[in-house]
Amino acid sequence: MLEIEVKNLDTHTVLRPRGDIDAYTVAQFRERIGELAMEPRLLIDLGSVPFMDSAGLGALIGGIRRIRDSDGEVVVACGEGALARLLHTTGFDRIVPVAETPEEALTSLLDTDSPEAL
Repeated sequence: MLEIEVKNLDTHTVLRPRGDIDAYTVAQFRERIGELAMEPRLLIDLGSVPFMDSAGLGALIGGIRRIRDSDGEVVVACGEGALARLLHTTGFDRIVPVAETPEEALTSLLDTDSPEAL
């Protein structure tokens, strides 16, 4: 089961999925990230995603592409586990900033030293 929280804050929006993003849940994830395509600043917090397959990675990349096509900025936070290794191994971190924590990602997104509460 995948739960997806979206939090709209003054300076940015946070997309926080919880659960596996795989062939069974990717449509839900793709739809939700697509709804955020016009957001000027999006922080995607994958810290509660223990597993993502190639379909999930494709949906993530597609969503980020749509946001960037609308001149939006995106950063990803994902911790240190298997998902972080996947993002680094696939070269994802060369096209999108990937941080270990949401706080680090937010600092990168806002380019400031004082992150807003997540």
